[in-house]
Amino acid sequence: MSEHGYEGGRLNLPFVGICTFGKYPYVEDWNAIDADVAVLGAPYDFGCQWRSGARMGPRAIREASTLFSFGHAGAYDHEDDITYLEPSKVKIVDIGDADIIHTDTVNSHANIEYGVRKILGAGAIPVVMGGDHSVNIPCINAFDDQEPIHVVQIDAHLDFVDERHGVRFGHGNPMRRAAEKPYVTGLSQIGIRNVSSTARDGYVDAREMGSDIQSVRQVRKLGIDGMLDRIPKGARYYLTIDIDAFDPSIAPGTGTPSHGGFIYYEVLELIDGLARRGSIVGVDLVEVAPDYDPTGCTSTLAAQILMNTIGRILHHK
Repeated sequence: MSEHGYEGGRLNLPFVGICTFGKYPYVEDWNAIDADVAVLGAPYDFGCQWRSGARMGPRAIREASTLFSFGHAGAYDHEDDITYLEPSKVKIVDIGDADIIHTDTVNSHANIEYGVRKILGAGAIPVVMGGDHSVNIPCINAFDDQEPIHVVQIDAHLDFVDERHGVRFGHGNPMRRAAEKPYVTGLSQIGIRNVSSTARDGYVDAREMGSDIQSVRQVRKLGIDGMLDRIPKGARYYLTIDIDAFDPSIAPGTGTPSHGGFIYYEVLELIDGLARRGSIVGVDLVEVAPDYDPTGCTSTLAAQILMNTIGRILHHK
């Protein structure tokens, strides 16, 4: 008889119980966060220029994540010969959602920033589920009293618009806002392709402000190791993943799908290499819009990539 964790306690199947992220404990009191990683929902999508619906992303990702709730014995990966997320070695909590005030970008973003600051103040790594990509702006704001960070963006779109019709905090602006921060040492913008929300002058500005921009085809030509070699080694990385970085054949549930995207293992291997290359100190995953995801495959992909990202961050930390 084996000695794995399923021999004791509840079986706790994915369709049973409350849908916290990965069925990890829920912490309501943000002054009592005691964890290696704390997951925060940011259900805000008023920054969209096209299809809205990402406000429902955190709820859908949480539900999908129950499929990967390895609470008994962790997650053994036979390719790596590593058991990730062993309960005896890691502590992960779900602190719920930042409060969103309808039509109020400034205060909704402030509430997201507050949540990330509470996580950082507790010494945990924030993992934020959007929401549209504008939620990255308050996430990056919260790092202003931390050591410098290098932003790694995996996305179809550059998101480097400075201002459009007075809008500076929508989902086309976050990487521009990040590049302006004195504590952001540079950006690696990976997967950028096709028609972007950013015009040519934005690309020029991005490169002048320290961005390395690579499309999916350019990454495939470089190879994953070649792409990793372009990212500063030994740095503190903030990782932001837009689900539209993946090809819509596997991730249709998003507001601005863009064909020609990554497949699952390309992104997983990139994240695994990043976790080995330096320290991933913050993560957000954005733009999951479940109303455009009839099979639930986009939410499942988001949950799976987050689970694997957390596992690799903590294992290689």
